[in-house]
Amino acid sequence: MNRGDLEALQVERLRATVAQAAHSPYYKKVFAEQSISADSITSLDDLKKLPFITKEDLRANYPFGLAAIPLQQCVRVHSSSGTTGNPTVVLHSQKDLDAWANQVARCMYMVGLRDTDVFQNTSGYGMFTGGLGFQYGAERLGALTVPAAAGNSKRQIKFIMDFGTTALHIIPSYATRLAEVFEEMGLDPRKDTSLRVFCIGAEPHSEEQRRRIEELMGVKAYNCFGMSEMNGPGVAFECQEQNGLHIWEDYVIAEIIDPQTLEPVADGEIGELVLTTLQREAMPLIRYRTHDLTRFLPGDCPCGRTHRRIDRFKGRSDDMIILKGVNIFPIQIEKILMSFKELGGNYLITIENVDNNDEMYIEVELSGLFTDDYGVLQRLTKEITRQLKNELLITPRLKLVARGSLPVTEGKAVRVKDLRKF
Repeated sequence: MNRGDLEALQVERLRATVAQAAHSPYYKKVFAEQSISADSITSLDDLKKLPFITKEDLRANYPFGLAAIPLQQCVRVHSSSGTTGNPTVVLHSQKDLDAWANQVARCMYMVGLRDTDVFQNTSGYGMFTGGLGFQYGAERLGALTVPAAAGNSKRQIKFIMDFGTTALHIIPSYATRLAEVFEEMGLDPRKDTSLRVFCIGAEPHSEEQRRRIEELMGVKAYNCFGMSEMNGPGVAFECQEQNGLHIWEDYVIAEIIDPQTLEPVADGEIGELVLTTLQREAMPLIRYRTHDLTRFLPGDCPCGRTHRRIDRFKGRSDDMIILKGVNIFPIQIEKILMSFKELGGNYLITIENVDNNDEMYIEVELSGLFTDDYGVLQRLTKEITRQLKNELLITPRLKLVARGSLPVTEGKAVRVKDLRKF
């Protein structure tokens, strides 16, 4: 669809979204206070008239304060994995689930998957949206699905070998772990399997880590983006060009704002991604602040799709580390570490207060193929530390540890432990 028609469709669907949202207790009150109605929307510029909503608003209206249809018309509820207080809850009607399945199937088709593929899902099922989102998307695509769920790497590999799995949905940190288990079992996934496509996401990862996964596993790894508040996976996805994630603008309106001023940033500048749902019936969300930091990529994609592209996420406006007056995102550290072939994929950043001074410690595992020669390790430590200092503007304390020394989780990897007392 050309841009003019696409934007006209967005205006039409935004008006319908505002009208639908007004049925919820939360938006009914907000719209009344601010004199907002569907008639307020005549162009995309009118989006600015609408208030932002945050995760805190969702928690404050837990569980069903944003429901825009009666609960008996809802067929599923998902929630986030919040560690304290109320989780965020999202309700779905059957129409919502059908649209979500189409959205994920579109993403999978875009990276070359078809009904002839065998798709293995290594995400957890349940309240986490990654499992069921890809499950229903793969079924809508017509692929043979393997709902393997998370963990149990040897069983994962058995299914890959026995079922002829061609595609995986997998967390990046677990992909590198799975490569290690292949090696331990004396198998080479590049030669001994039919794997060709990985859909990776759910945690921040660098381009260097993506390339490492591709090299280790002999696949093309495509970055996906989603969040439970926006259904789950499938909000944006890379095409085969791997030059940014197409954000599906018939399902969401995307804005990028300055997280401090809340004003739009110029195209190409980093800011916070804000999303508005356009096809949700049970629980529309308008101008949801994701806290994810990215930018719109300029120009057209060679693939021919007209939906705009967003860049790989730099980090989040709420997981930034402030150390000695310097703003640091963990992804900056990972980018350096993953550029060294001597290092494995597992690392841990610990921040502590030592003698009234904040210090950063980085432990990173060595590759299983690397030497234990002290002199070589010392030189490697020095070079990695130098590059980290150049990137971060502070000098962390780096420790190289043996492969398998650091904890391994089957869910999202724990990369940062901030032990400071504030």
